Amino acid sequence: MKPLVTIYYCPKCGWLLRAAYMAQELLTTFEEDVEGVTLKPADVAGRYSILINDEVIFDRKREGRFPEIKELKQLVRDIVHPGKSLGHSDKKSE
Repeated sequence: MKPLVTIYYCPKCGWLLRAAYMAQELLTTFEEDVEGVTLKPADVAGRYSILINDEVIFDRKREGRFPEIKELKQLVRDIVHPGKSLGHSDKKSE
């Protein structure tokens, strides 16, 4: 069974558009590798967490920031399809 990505976002903080953008990017990159991306309004204020099959791969409060899309794609790739090339997203920042 393919993994499911879940993005919890704080609706009171206005983070739905950010979550939807990240979901779109993940679905575009991993359409063959994931079951889907689910957006869930969080019950906890200020929450922005990204999970794969209930395992947290990124948490805004823990990291003190939002993920960069390049970083998020690498995190997801490393779990759902480790051999997949991400093209320009794989290049190291200088």
